[in-house]
Amino acid sequence: DVQLQACGGGLVQAGGSLRLSCVASGFTFDDYAIGWFRQAPGKEREGIACISGSISTALYADSVNGRFTISSDNAKNTVYLQMNSLKPEDTAVYYCAISRTASRGSELLKLWMLSALSDYWGQGTQVTVSS
Repeated sequence: DVQLQACGGGLVQAGGSLRLSCVASGFTFDDYAIGWFRQAPGKEREGIACISGSISTALYADSVNGRFTISSDNAKNTVYLQMNSLKPEDTAVYYCAISRTASRGSELLKLWMLSALSDYWGQGTQVTVSS
């Protein structure tokens, strides 16, 4: 079975950092794009960062570009989201997800990030940034 196990959320002060991890299993890692999405109270789910190793491409939402970095360790089937310079507006539940279609090209990767349509979702991890 496909499993996406996320961890690393917590409480941090504004300006601080957190690193989220998503350990994936049950599928061929290189056949899928993997990404991070978040949902704040009262808001739509938002694509934050997505990566596809097959096309060596990573994309970021404008809201986090320059502050967050997505990376993967294929040997460990793990994707990371390094979050620096955190702001209170980053407070949300963060989700790990995968998409096979999005792995095929940069435009599909972008569409996935914007649409938040995924093949599988992991559990959410709460990130709270205090001011």
